[in-house]
Amino acid sequence: MSRFEPATVNLEFDKRVDDALRDQELRANFRGAMDFLMGKRAAMFPDKEDLEALRSQGEAIRNRCLSQLPELLEQFEQRCTENGIQVHWAETSQEANAIILEIMHKHDATRMVKGKSMASEEIGLNHFLADHGVECLETDMGEYIVQLADETPSHIIMPAIHKNKQQIARLFNQKIDGMEYSEDVDRLIGIGRDVLRQKFFEAEVGLSGVNFAVAETGTLCLVENEGNGRMTTTIPPVHIALCGIEKVVESLQDIPPLLRLLTRSATGQAITTYFNMISGPRKPDEKDGPQEVHVVLLDNGRSRIYADKQLQETLRCIRCGACMNHCPVYTRIGGHAYGTTYPGPIGQVVSPQIWGLHTAGAITKACSLNGACGEACPVKIPLADLIRRLRYESNNDEPTTVPAPRGQGSLRKRSEAVTWKLWALLSRKPGLYKLALLLATRLRALTPKHIGPWTLYRSAPKPAARSLHELAAQRSQSNASSQEHGRNE
Repeated sequence: MSRFEPATVNLEFDKRVDDALRDQELRANFRGAMDFLMGKRAAMFPDKEDLEALRSQGEAIRNRCLSQLPELLEQFEQRCTENGIQVHWAETSQEANAIILEIMHKHDATRMVKGKSMASEEIGLNHFLADHGVECLETDMGEYIVQLADETPSHIIMPAIHKNKQQIARLFNQKIDGMEYSEDVDRLIGIGRDVLRQKFFEAEVGLSGVNFAVAETGTLCLVENEGNGRMTTTIPPVHIALCGIEKVVESLQDIPPLLRLLTRSATGQAITTYFNMISGPRKPDEKDGPQEVHVVLLDNGRSRIYADKQLQETLRCIRCGACMNHCPVYTRIGGHAYGTTYPGPIGQVVSPQIWGLHTAGAITKACSLNGACGEACPVKIPLADLIRRLRYESNNDEPTTVPAPRGQGSLRKRSEAVTWKLWALLSRKPGLYKLALLLATRLRALTPKHIGPWTLYRSAPKPAARSLHELAAQRSQSNASSQEHGRNE
């Protein structure tokens, strides 16, 4: 899967899932990785009461910030401007791409290095820039690996988690000039680092994502482990930060609790190696840093999500990926099976809302509603409830909210609708229900052995020879006969 193609999400979802389930190496890679990550997270939160208190604090912070989101965005823009950061607003992914390309053209730039940014994956930035003659190189090691493999990330925190070291060794051997085959992880990392290091100095522009944007100070906060984010944001003369509008928090005091939740939930780390705070371009007395800093505030459907009180809970997400690590479905099929930028439980909630139910609503099927994702979520997003709501909206063609989710009712099937209407009719008419039950039990031999996807992995349901009412009546009659026989004796 070389690039995200929204048009294929619903159409090819079942095939991708089937392919993933047949790939034993992929399933083994994910099983091992998810078990490892769940164990590390559990070790970071040994006290359940402390964990719940921290989760409640994180939920409250995110709710408070979202309740003031319009005002905080205005304050953030004002502070950034005062700090010398140029602020751009992008309503759609097309606008965001155009803004970034315009900045590149303004500086006659043809090379960009990127820190990790799922928002840039969301807008398809790499391919857009490539189509306009701009080389865009990923510098996060996981992102670099999937870019070499011409793939998309399969996890929002660990993009190449679907690959084992043997697969990465083969990839480096094939794609990097002069690289001999080696399964030594330190050597593989060293080779990747050598390739990337020179690119930091050659690129005219560096682009990063944003973990938190602080309205109080106009500060961009970036969390990372490899140092590539710091090099991306300081060595090139121009830094562009791509930030979803929901990332804004009120003050610096909001950061420590969220950071504790983020790192411990994501990778089981007490703290990350690097925490970058960027509040403006290089000052005259400073030795490093970019000469220009731009921040692109990306909407791309988030305002629509914000307008629905229940779905607004989606925007609390701090992109830790814990819901994926604890999802039994994601563990078995991996991220590429979803076919969207955001996979797993949070992807099942975010993706259909950004791209519409008519485009990405089918991925809500990849959920057993077991609730493990919601229990793992550090800011208590009720993911199972939101997935259930989106499933309902996919099949409901009568608007229940204003504005209605995009693509509402697009997955409704006429045959299913007729079946449920018939069931509702039978439930309201006892006479008809008894007649249908009598026919179903007496004609059970005619039950089909294959019923679509249901019988791919299960036996077809078959009515009993007698209904429960008939069996109860038969038993009651038998008991009465026995009692009568006893009295006669």
